[in-house]
Amino acid sequence: MADDSLPRRLDVALTATRLAAAETLRWFGSPALAVDRKSDHSPVTQADRAAEEILRRELLAAFPDDAFLGEESGTAPGTSGYEWIVDPIDGTKSFVRGVPLYATLVGCRRGGRGILGVIAIPALAELAYATDGGGAWHVRGGEAAVAAGVSRQDTLAESLVCSSDFVDFARWSGGVEAGRLARTRLDEAAGLVRTWGDGYGYLLVATGRAEVMIDPRLHPWDAAAVEVVVREAGGRFGDWRGGGGIDSGDGLATNGLVHDQVLALLQG
Repeated sequence: MADDSLPRRLDVALTATRLAAAETLRWFGSPALAVDRKSDHSPVTQADRAAEEILRRELLAAFPDDAFLGEESGTAPGTSGYEWIVDPIDGTKSFVRGVPLYATLVGCRRGGRGILGVIAIPALAELAYATDGGGAWHVRGGEAAVAAGVSRQDTLAESLVCSSDFVDFARWSGGVEAGRLARTRLDEAAGLVRTWGDGYGYLLVATGRAEVMIDPRLHPWDAAAVEVVVREAGGRFGDWRGGGGIDSGDGLATNGLVHDQVLALLQG
């Protein structure tokens, strides 16, 4: 069933994302940036909180009956059946060190299905977005949007594999030893392995510059936007067991052609 609200939702999401991205850039590289620690010991800054407040304000002002889930501010219930899921700075560890590969992520779901996703890389002036059935689109700087698509590479030995942190394989939910073995198998099979992770890694897959992005630890706010963008770019998103949800705790995005090869290596 067509969703007539999608064009307006996309317009609002893009505006909100750009405003939040601009807020992150205001703090990026600033000596005034203070870093706190959350209960899980991950970093958080005033830039994370300020950017998420912008997203929450803009999205719920336009769609007050929608639910909202943000990494920093938690949940707001809704009655419309739609839910916005956002991460204002995906890759805060990179952000606080002045590395420009962090992302601002905005996803929207309806009835448990992702219908919209935006991945912005503020410090690189790069953005990808997608709507359910509408394809994926890629913007660099002030250029016009062009269609985004995954690569056609079907051999893992010739593929670029990215991950947010390969060290985290040892902390995978499948167990320390299983995670280490999975990483070893993947390292040996892949053509090139790089830790260009977080939302940026998924953007690389959706735009055909990498074939695989893998996350041993993934939250819904990390996954909601990228799942839609990768899917609409012609790729495949799921978990390490072959499922397709965003709530399993780990994630795998590929061009689709090498997906089963990667799953086989992960599962041993």
